[in-house]
Amino acid sequence: MKMLHLQHRARLERRMVGSTNRWRFPREAFSGDLLGLSQMCKALNVDFEEVLKNPDRLCISQIQKIFSGNLKNKTIPSGEADVILTCLGSKWQLHQPQLFQSETLAKLFLMALAQGTTSPTKELERLLRAHLRGNVKERPPIKKMIISLKINDPLVTKVAFATALKNLYLSEVEINSNDVLGVLASAHILQLSSLFQRCVAMMMNGLMPSTIKDFYLAGCKYKEEQLTTACEKWLEMNLVPLVGTQIHLRKIPQELLHKVLRSPRLFTFNEFHLLKTLLLWVFLQLNHKIQTVPVHETVLAFFKSFPKKHSFLDQDAGQGLVPLFLCLRLHGIIKGKNLEELRHINFFPETWLIRVTANHYHALENGGDMVHVKDLATQAMRFGLLFNQEYTTHSEMIAVYGFFFEIKGIKHDTTSYSFYMQRVKHTDLGFPSLLYEHGPVSLRTERLVKYEIRAQTLVDGKWQEFRTNQITQKFGFVKPSCKSHALKVQTVGIPIYASFSFIFPTS
Repeated sequence: MKMLHLQHRARLERRMVGSTNRWRFPREAFSGDLLGLSQMCKALNVDFEEVLKNPDRLCISQIQKIFSGNLKNKTIPSGEADVILTCLGSKWQLHQPQLFQSETLAKLFLMALAQGTTSPTKELERLLRAHLRGNVKERPPIKKMIISLKINDPLVTKVAFATALKNLYLSEVEINSNDVLGVLASAHILQLSSLFQRCVAMMMNGLMPSTIKDFYLAGCKYKEEQLTTACEKWLEMNLVPLVGTQIHLRKIPQELLHKVLRSPRLFTFNEFHLLKTLLLWVFLQLNHKIQTVPVHETVLAFFKSFPKKHSFLDQDAGQGLVPLFLCLRLHGIIKGKNLEELRHINFFPETWLIRVTANHYHALENGGDMVHVKDLATQAMRFGLLFNQEYTTHSEMIAVYGFFFEIKGIKHDTTSYSFYMQRVKHTDLGFPSLLYEHGPVSLRTERLVKYEIRAQTLVDGKWQEFRTNQITQKFGFVKPSCKSHALKVQTVGIPIYASFSFIFPTS
């Protein structure tokens, strides 16, 4: 049997196989030479007819190289289709060279060839020989082959499947954003890796409140870690400021929500804002008919309506949600008004609230020292600034145990920003009286603070992260001691999510 003459300048190294004096390539089971494969099967005592009947034993990717080698420009064939694919209740007319770009369709074709001809080996050899020579006139006349593919994936629609098949003929098929999930599923079934990755990239760039759930579940379903990670990171930034303001919050899976709540990168304006977002999520899980986001008072009234004998989290409806609320740092809720609100809705177990109250009492008694807090990464009080396009400066005032701080962001030019915090006196001009009228005021001239400042923004589909080290510093009332180290940021990304985390160590 003569070896096929491959018209390539560079020839791959070959080696002998057994005592048959036949050839094979050293690194791959089959490298496009069907005659060589036949010889290799004989040398290894493998039935070539059985290989064709069980294509999983055949290196399909090597046959694909033969058919796709001349398809780099993806010119649409002018000849009549020679393969009919029945799928999703329709018949799709395909051409053999294009069909072999899909490993799934290639396997179906080989199985149909093995069952439909008396000598599948010779038939496939003739077919491959003609394609290797690239001579259309010499290609053997083959009757139309009918193959069938059953799809049980509910994500696959006819439109999406047609788009995936069109990808066999076009180098850059257009994907409608509304069909991207279905095209992803179709590419997964057809084993079209390049199309699958195009869909993944498109989904990563199309994350928004209305798509986050479906895209995350698709990433889990098809084990696409790149997509699931992108969903998690996007939600870490946008759970509170964006998703938490829309009805789409209801769709967030509990497992994803739990991951995001545990992340040290989670952005929130303050702990109470995060709590309100989480209470709203629970409310929407229990009230499926509501289609608009209710005001916060409606959510409070709903939880107040439950029996007073046990807290909501102690009841059957709430026990499965305890892991979510354990992720909250309730000691970071320090306003008396907010703490009273927590008691009145009867949501948390009494022991939780007693612990929070006791921690606040001991901190106040010890001049602000947070003896109950040790780890900055998991226990710190956290506050955030969302720095938008229109800002040149943006700041918020915060009060903790009688100490007052301003967290601030400044835009220096189109790509340069800095973020810092500074201690202020309650008597300073312009200081909001609401922060101290109903709360304590500390007269201590110095306050030891351990803090970290972090900023994150999205640029070209990738998150940029900037952060200071964990810094311990004594804050006074005058410069330079009143001001923290500044986090300097160089980026074209906008908005910027700036997070300020700190604790008051024992001083």
